[in-house]
Amino acid sequence: MSPVAGNGRPEKTALLVARRIVGDIRRNGNAAGDRLPPEVSMIEKYQVGRGTLRESLRFLELQGVITLKPGPGGGPIVQKPDASNLATTLLLMLQFENARFSSILEARCALDPLMARLAASRMEPVRLKELEESVELMGESLDDLEVFLVANRNFHQAIAWSSGNPVYGLLLDALVDIADGTRVGVSYPAPRRAGILKAHADIYEAINRHDGDASEEAMSRHMQEYVDYVTRKFPEALTELVTWDATR
Repeated sequence: MSPVAGNGRPEKTALLVARRIVGDIRRNGNAAGDRLPPEVSMIEKYQVGRGTLRESLRFLELQGVITLKPGPGGGPIVQKPDASNLATTLLLMLQFENARFSSILEARCALDPLMARLAASRMEPVRLKELEESVELMGESLDDLEVFLVANRNFHQAIAWSSGNPVYGLLLDALVDIADGTRVGVSYPAPRRAGILKAHADIYEAINRHDGDASEEAMSRHMQEYVDYVTRKFPEALTELVTWDATR
């Protein structure tokens, strides 16, 4: 009997083969850049037709698991998926759920303080230095909104990945293009940028002291200030639908 997908229908053969290929990549210890067996060998191993195998490989390519190199000597080459693949799926699902930007804010208010608490005890020195540098860059870029926003994203991503839980890191990476609200009309004039800089400096100091309580409290305060700011200045943004926009 074929495995059943979440919609109650049997999974397609191509998807089953894709799962087997990924399983073999793991079992064989393949790393990014490794070449997989040629098409004829894979057809024989997985006992499928050429069309089904190619559908499996195209699926894995879309997921960022492999890249397909054309021409003689080409074929499937192992890649490491990144959060862009998760972002596409997550944003599409949120769009079809009619999720609004307020749901992103609610999730961040719940998750970011926890990530800061965990990072206070788990952040490695290299990451701590990155966090410090992001705060310094923000301070130097108060008049350069583009650089300021990049530093803001780097700050939160460093904390997410330093939580020691890759789920948090991947989730924040996936939401990074929507998380600051700029895609739904939120802007950050100079006074607000100064307030964010102060909040980030407080969070950094707490994490640098390895004080979990203070780190969580500082991040919670920062996120609530963010919600209050958007609610007060850009209330229409709260009801904006989360969308996957391939042009952005």
